[in-house]
Amino acid sequence: MVKHILLLAATMSAAAAFSPSCMKMSIVESSTPLRRDFLKSAGVAGVAAGASLAFPFVASAEVTVPAQFTEYDFPTDWGLSFKYEEDAAKVRAHMVTATGLGKGAVKMEDYGKNMKKEMVDFVSYYRRFPKVAGKPSFSTLYTSINVLAGHYTSYGYKYPLPEKRRKRLYQEYAEIEKSLKRNR
Repeated sequence: MVKHILLLAATMSAAAAFSPSCMKMSIVESSTPLRRDFLKSAGVAGVAAGASLAFPFVASAEVTVPAQFTEYDFPTDWGLSFKYEEDAAKVRAHMVTATGLGKGAVKMEDYGKNMKKEMVDFVSYYRRFPKVAGKPSFSTLYTSINVLAGHYTSYGYKYPLPEKRRKRLYQEYAEIEKSLKRNR
């Protein structure tokens, strides 16, 4: 809530700083403020306040980042079932495991290769359908797939994700889970 108030205050001060009443080009200044200038700045502040309450910071929610692990159950259910909700939940679950793998994890390279193939198959299949591609869960999952695939491309399959990237991914996984529960 404090973040929302600070954002609102910053938005209001920015709106006031760049409002036309502050940018007079004439040398002669009017000592009485105009009512329409007040209504303009109040209107901008109202829109900013409404936007900050209507669109909360979902991705900035506090998410606990679990410790990395090296022992896990290697999945046998790789691949797609071609049912979006099932596939999205499965890809998300596999990505959560991949994000948590630490240095020296058992079969880490095999897991990464299978994970990348599953992510590519998921995106290449489901992005063709406008009803699926427009869902919030798909767009957030697509973003996290790009992050994880980019890590694999840049660093290979043997190296764990850095803490900062893991935190961002866990925030996105929480958002994906919420969206999938709402069938969105």
